[in-house]
Amino acid sequence: IIAPGVKEFGEDEGNDRLIRKYGYVGTDRVLELVEKNEDLRQGLGTAAHLIHGSSEGKFTITYSPGHLSEEEIKAVNFRYAEPGKMLKLYDPEKLTPGYNTLSSGEEVYFIKNPGLGLWTTRERF
Repeated sequence: IIAPGVKEFGEDEGNDRLIRKYGYVGTDRVLELVEKNEDLRQGLGTAAHLIHGSSEGKFTITYSPGHLSEEEIKAVNFRYAEPGKMLKLYDPEKLTPGYNTLSSGEEVYFIKNPGLGLWTTRERF
């Protein structure tokens, strides 16, 4: 995920605090944490975000934000990559929506606006 404008986790200070506290740990662990922690029970929207933002151990997530440190990214269980380097490697001006094969042979799936991928259906494209 290349997001050079990102300055915090979540949409507000409260979400950011909970995401930093619990991290992206998968559905089962988030459900356990909800049972045991009042702050997460009071922030079920953030708990849902932690679930749908997790890879469930099926793949890795590398995050390249512009205003969060490597330590902050790793603390929530994502891998970190420097945004400038990633923007050169995965130039959004050269990629087209969907599958792309890079000159290195690497195949990537490009979504120009990740919010669309999360919050819409195929019929709306």
